[in-house]
Amino acid sequence: MDGGFLIDMDGVMYRGNQLIPGADRFVAELLAREIPFLFLTNNSQRTRRDMVVKLRRLGIEVSDEHIFTCAMATARFLAAQKPHGTAYVIGEGGLLHALHHNGYSVVDHDPDYVVVGEGRVFSFEMMEAAVRMIAAGAKLVATNPDPNCPTANGPRPGCGAVVAMLEAATGRKAFSVGKPSPVMMRMARKQLGLETAQTTMIGDTMETDILGGVQMGYRTILVLTGGTRREDLAQYAFRPDEVVESVADLITRLPAPEQAA
Repeated sequence: MDGGFLIDMDGVMYRGNQLIPGADRFVAELLAREIPFLFLTNNSQRTRRDMVVKLRRLGIEVSDEHIFTCAMATARFLAAQKPHGTAYVIGEGGLLHALHHNGYSVVDHDPDYVVVGEGRVFSFEMMEAAVRMIAAGAKLVATNPDPNCPTANGPRPGCGAVVAMLEAATGRKAFSVGKPSPVMMRMARKQLGLETAQTTMIGDTMETDILGGVQMGYRTILVLTGGTRREDLAQYAFRPDEVVESVADLITRLPAPEQAA
């Protein structure tokens, strides 16, 4: 196993606030052997620092540079499309921080883009305002297409559900940046400095992690600690390169330190 890893978080490293057994040892070995990796998440609510603190509390010691969120990917994409633009945001801190960090101003009228992320603090008035802005020419952008988000109490509506309402109300389709979009998948690979053939995507969800990896030509590993069961694979026209019970199963197959250098 050579190269580096793009690793999903929820369902791979942890479930809710519970560490998946062996996930901490897997990350410790990646760090010890200097194997490049990034955690990829479609959660736009939290900043990189927030994610680092969550992982640290679970016993996984990483730095901000190991986190890559769909909010970061969205903000970088928009900054490349229209530098120093404006956005009306339906979302929370992680998305707002990423947009500001990339030179965007958050406004409440005449935006270049309506940008939607996860969040529980939004109102129908915000949706009405977004519909009017899109009708007036603002472009609709989603941080990710996920229709729901897992929580300790069960799923709740996600970014994709909110975007679906706006699409239905306006007749406009959103451009989605997060997994499985090649925009985020390519950005993450380039940030690690890897070639396509050197990149492995590890995830628990066929529709996002594995589909995104397959579309990019990355090696893909499905773990069964999250949302997909082995028997579910028969439903899909694409398959991961490998299926393992958890990331703990990969520890013994990592290259030795001198090989990884």
